[in-house]
Amino acid sequence: MPKCDGPAAFLRLFLGFAAFAWGISVVGVFLSWSSAVDALQGLGAQPIAYDRMLDYWLRMASGAFALVGCWYLVLMIWPRKFAAAIPWSGALMLAEGLVLLFHGIRLGLPPFPFYGDTAACFLGGGGILYFSRGLVTP
Repeated sequence: MPKCDGPAAFLRLFLGFAAFAWGISVVGVFLSWSSAVDALQGLGAQPIAYDRMLDYWLRMASGAFALVGCWYLVLMIWPRKFAAAIPWSGALMLAEGLVLLFHGIRLGLPPFPFYGDTAACFLGGGGILYFSRGLVTP
């Protein structure tokens, strides 16, 4: 990873944050169903009976989110190589923040974890967009 300072360092910081925020979902791929349900209940979900399709969708969503995290990691490691994709990636996080905000309010969700998820998307996406402005391709 080439040395960077100033705005490029902050861009990498926000891209790394996004990589972690999305990538942590990989845990859901490997948890047992009962451990996953316990984790979801710790985040405010009601008890969830076992259902094969829900088990499958948990793994599907967890894998997809983890792969999104991998993409942010790639952007963090090689920001100049993928400079054109970085603003789009920031905008996608802002769009996801809007989706979470709308549905969190619509569903009347409690603050935890709804506010954190929404704030992560807005802060991460906003930071990525702001600090990607000066990024030029080689």
